[in-house]
Amino acid sequence: MSFGYTLFTEQAPPRQLVSDAVAAEAAGFDFAVSSDHYFPWLDSQGHASYCWSVLGAVAQATSRLELMTYVTCPIIRYHPAVVAQKAATVQLLSEGRFTLGVGAGENLNEHIVARGWPPVNVRHDMLEEALHIIGRLFDGGYVTHRGEHFHVDSAKVWDLPEQRVPIAVAVSGPQSIRRFATLSDHLVATEPKSELVRNWDEARSGTMVHSRKIGQQPMCFDADRDAAVARAHDQMRWFAGGWKVNSELPSTAAFAAASQFARPADVAEAIPCGDDVGAFVESVRPFAEAGFTDIALVQIGGGHQEPFFPFARDRLLPALRAEFG
Repeated sequence: MSFGYTLFTEQAPPRQLVSDAVAAEAAGFDFAVSSDHYFPWLDSQGHASYCWSVLGAVAQATSRLELMTYVTCPIIRYHPAVVAQKAATVQLLSEGRFTLGVGAGENLNEHIVARGWPPVNVRHDMLEEALHIIGRLFDGGYVTHRGEHFHVDSAKVWDLPEQRVPIAVAVSGPQSIRRFATLSDHLVATEPKSELVRNWDEARSGTMVHSRKIGQQPMCFDADRDAAVARAHDQMRWFAGGWKVNSELPSTAAFAAASQFARPADVAEAIPCGDDVGAFVESVRPFAEAGFTDIALVQIGGGHQEPFFPFARDRLLPALRAEFG
């Protein structure tokens, strides 16, 4: 497995995110993923900067770290033609280190442009059409498109990288895999389900491109485990709601209401807290056993990143690589 660090735009301001990426590279992480939100999930997280500006700065401040959006929604808040331009630019700035991660989005972020929130089958239709547009723009030349959901009038991405931007798509089951496996290069999933990996590989059996399977695991490192549990509950209690619920909620108030009965002990069962390396390693094991090739770690708490990096460098990453590398 390769091990990544999450630039959690919801819990830290943009300048810190850039310095955290530099520290992650120095600590030995293989890649960094960035969320792309207009809102945090909870008010207590307190941030939501524009990830594309952050990624541009990170591309210049690092030299080895692979970069990825985890994930961008190219169907409502962003037009797919603009997403293609942004992705190509970050690929050029990073000299080939960028992967465009996309998904069908969350109401929390997309509602801001007041176009309504379609049902999931319509969002998947929109995402499929968006991927066709992005792919054609990555091919080069002018693109004109009149589709059910998007129109494109003589668009062209003028600055295209020599290395085409890989695309990773967030999937959750057989239907989304069937639709998106051959329109993209890599899989993104938040749950360590082996059937996702198996179905993905079967759907892509005729392709020649090596496909990564990229997951994400939150953790809350702190020498004081009680403080870590309290912080994880404050910042991440919404996490257990599941994708089908979380994608529909429209506001931080809705996330707060939906998670109001989650207890600190409940959160600590799903998210390892404290400084027990073994517990952190075990939280990654389901992804490894399911066949995931990459796992991005989330250190919870914007003000608690600095002590995490030496811990990751000296203890956590060596333990993970010894077990799964």
